[in-house]
Amino acid sequence: MAARNALPGERLLKVVVLGAGVIGVTTAYYLAKAGHEVTVVERQDGVALETSFANAGEISPGYASPWASPGVPGKAVKWLMMRHAPLILRPKLDPAMVAWLLATLRNCTAERYAINKRRMVRLAEYSRDQLVALRSETGIAYDERSLGTLQLFRTQAQLDAAAKDIEVLQSYGVPFEVLDRAGCLAVEPGLAYARDVIVGGLRLPRDETGDCFKFTNALATLAAAQGVRFEFGQRILALESDGGGVRAARTEKGAISGDAFVVALGSYSPGLLRPLGLRLPVYPVKGYSLTAPIKAVDRAPQSTLLDETFKIAVTRLGDRIRVGGMAQVSGYDCDPETRRHSTLDYCLESLFPGAADLSEAEYWAGLRPMTPDSTPIVGATPFANLFLNTGHGTLGWTMACGSGRLVADLVSGATPDIESADLAISRYAAA
Repeated sequence: MAARNALPGERLLKVVVLGAGVIGVTTAYYLAKAGHEVTVVERQDGVALETSFANAGEISPGYASPWASPGVPGKAVKWLMMRHAPLILRPKLDPAMVAWLLATLRNCTAERYAINKRRMVRLAEYSRDQLVALRSETGIAYDERSLGTLQLFRTQAQLDAAAKDIEVLQSYGVPFEVLDRAGCLAVEPGLAYARDVIVGGLRLPRDETGDCFKFTNALATLAAAQGVRFEFGQRILALESDGGGVRAARTEKGAISGDAFVVALGSYSPGLLRPLGLRLPVYPVKGYSLTAPIKAVDRAPQSTLLDETFKIAVTRLGDRIRVGGMAQVSGYDCDPETRRHSTLDYCLESLFPGAADLSEAEYWAGLRPMTPDSTPIVGATPFANLFLNTGHGTLGWTMACGSGRLVADLVSGATPDIESADLAISRYAAA
């Protein structure tokens, strides 16, 4: 990648990106590619050490769906009662939590679901295309596979309910396959050892998988080679504003000035923006994962499966298996609850018994930055030189390249390839 020179009438800027997860690093990459001078500020000692560290590994545009849907309130009550619950709620006297939960409930209508789904699929499909182009351009490697995603149904009721999802896929022109038990085993032979728990599946052949942590580190290396400066170990304290714009980001080690600023701090974005009068409806939702080495290749998954019953993804990452999922609403506590490990173990062993060496499993928990409508907040703000790229929830890896490219275009004054006005924070003012 070679940074370009400014076009006539275009001004190249000094841009400060706050946050070095997959969202911040992809943003920095595309900004550098556009020719800007880029500095990335991160409180950790490296990139992708929080939410991007050990996510499920799936890149699934076709499954980019809002959490808030007409049937979710009823399902949520049932989920809370399950032994291996996909949803864990820890109520507390937290106004932000209450406001987020109520706003999420307000999005549980057919009309809002359709609007939010349309936004999400648009960005996710664009992002997948950008990732394919980036891989072709750079040769970047990250245990990637392009073998599709299989949504696995354990009951006939789940398979029947997939008709609604199929209608949505058809309306957006997303290729899909409805599979019976034999069809599922054909694409994922390792399921032969658990055939009795399978009823059928819905497969999206264009979906991909890959290690987000490896990708982010490799992309950061490419970006650094193009002049992107990474400032690690700097906790961001505040944004200094002159009223119409942002002058600098103040850190523990001093102020970092710039012409433009991009906030990509995930769940921690609202706290930084609140003093500026920007109310960001982003709240942390804890997710869990395990990563274990493969010990029986013939029993292991080939790509990604989504277990509809437990809302858990099982993904092949090279010689490892990643199992990730669950949604725990409990504030900013990111310490893993060890009792949740049994749900990950159970899901894996019930589908691919003996495939992984669980004695060598590494468990992880991280905070996903969720919006009430499940759509990330990407774009401009009332401050002329402040841009947002946050709130991607469970789809940061799926939407990273598209979001990064979109923000880079907006910062550069270029017209994005896709409609983006309804992704910005202004959509909440209009709600």
